[in-house]
Amino acid sequence: MKINILITGGSGFIGKRLVKALVKKGHAITVISRKGQVEFSKNVKVIKADLMSEDCHFEQIVENSDVIFHCAGDIHNKEVMRRLHVDGTQYLLNAVINRARKIKKVIHWVQLSSVGVYGPPEGKTNKQRVVTENSAINPQGEYEVTKAIADELLIKASDTEWLTYSILRPSIVFGEAMPNTSLSSLGWMVAKKMFFYIGEPGAVSTYIHVDDVINSLIQCSTDFRAKNKVFNISNDCSQEELINSIAYAYSVPVPKIRIPELLIRPIVSILPSFIPCPLTESRIDALVNRTYYPYTLIENTLGISPKESVPRTIKKVALKEWGKK
Repeated sequence: MKINILITGGSGFIGKRLVKALVKKGHAITVISRKGQVEFSKNVKVIKADLMSEDCHFEQIVENSDVIFHCAGDIHNKEVMRRLHVDGTQYLLNAVINRARKIKKVIHWVQLSSVGVYGPPEGKTNKQRVVTENSAINPQGEYEVTKAIADELLIKASDTEWLTYSILRPSIVFGEAMPNTSLSSLGWMVAKKMFFYIGEPGAVSTYIHVDDVINSLIQCSTDFRAKNKVFNISNDCSQEELINSIAYAYSVPVPKIRIPELLIRPIVSILPSFIPCPLTESRIDALVNRTYYPYTLIENTLGISPKESVPRTIKKVALKEWGKK
């Protein structure tokens, strides 16, 4: 069945792939873009509009939309995060609800969020924990805080009879042309034989391939069982599995060195005062992380689970995107 779909953030890393996948399914796609000069297939309508502007003609933009994919976001510029994630979401929500009331038609809203809204573990960073959709949110950074507020705005707006929602919270999304450089930096360290483990074995790498995110978003848009639900999605693997796959991709020895966390943290806190140091407190936190994000709920509810193994697909990304060592 052909559906009229509106997508925000359609020019982004995930958004572009979502547009392409939905076009293949024959849906009518409208993309909101601040740039206004985004190249898509001829079947995609592009509207130049700024979600951060209250003067934007939101009701005209959402006209005839059956489903809204709200993927707009900024992971780098803190100056715009609140205006984009919070204000922009509220402006668009107001327009969608007003439009739905006028035409007396329920509109479904699919929101791309982040597991970052749950925040870090309390106490020690290396504390083992399992985060589910029932876990309390405790966002720390501006990106995570504003994403959490946007989720709350959507849930509150669904109190009206004219709006239903699905919220998808992925972990770190990776794939070709990914904007997040943390993974490529990690790959570079392994390729140059400069990587070493920190702390005891058993750290967790929380990644999800972009194709799995796309499949989950689309399923949430059409499956009635996804209505008014929040889903976490991550394809967690051990840090050793991830690092070994990168090492195999570059044909370098598997890293063996492991430095105690209690030893490296004081050094990292002092070293930048004398010489530049690529290892930071936040990177150490990531390397000793033991947080799991099970995809149990989305699997049990919608019957879908990640298909792209992180250790397997990371090899392809490593060689194609990061080049030879």
